[in-house]
Amino acid sequence: MNQVIKVAVVTGAGSGIGKAAALALLQDGYRVVLAGRREQALADVATLSVAPDHALVVPTDVTQETSVLALFDAALRAFGRVDVLFNNAGSGAPPVLLEDLTFTQWQNVVDVNLTGMFLCLRQAFRVMKAQSPQGGRIINNGSISATTPRPNTIAYTATKHAVTGLTKSASLDGRKYGIAVGQIDIGNAATDMTQRMQAGILQPNGQIAVEPVMDVTIVGQSVLYMANLPLSANVMFHTVMATNMPFAGRG
Repeated sequence: MNQVIKVAVVTGAGSGIGKAAALALLQDGYRVVLAGRREQALADVATLSVAPDHALVVPTDVTQETSVLALFDAALRAFGRVDVLFNNAGSGAPPVLLEDLTFTQWQNVVDVNLTGMFLCLRQAFRVMKAQSPQGGRIINNGSISATTPRPNTIAYTATKHAVTGLTKSASLDGRKYGIAVGQIDIGNAATDMTQRMQAGILQPNGQIAVEPVMDVTIVGQSVLYMANLPLSANVMFHTVMATNMPFAGRG
């Protein structure tokens, strides 16, 4: 019996959560298209994997429509279909006071976290609708900021709340094509982005506190779990976080 080969596209695959997810998918036998702005970082991820020949490096700027189209075209040329999109690329703004955030800083976050995620989601729909067998799975990276803000993060928080809207709408619109859309909300995975949490980060009460973090490979395994579900089942929202981080309750 021939093994079914699955194909995944991972955006923001050059570091952090995207890297962890890409490596987990490659370990499980997926063909993985590594997308991100830094070609060398993507190539390094492919080299680290158990099967570098199963990885395709495609430098991509998700804020540019033509770049997203080229990404999915490259995936189809190399592997013939797309079964999974981990819609992960994201960006934040400096943690400044709301009234000091510049328009450019706001726009940069919106361009990546909202417009970029929509462009990838839309193209995945087009591909998954047209392929045979039809359908696939899309996993959006929401972050726990899709639920609860931190101080001085209005751009990041607003866009991550908007990702929840993308997930709900796309989950509904994807049903007729066999496209399952879900969201993973991640809290304090140990990456370059969370280093400041380990040194101390501003809390809502004005104090600076060190926050617990978790191994980012746990997130990779969570993405893999969601990816491997049959299309008859969907984890619409999945929260994975450092157990003792301030989130639930009052801190």
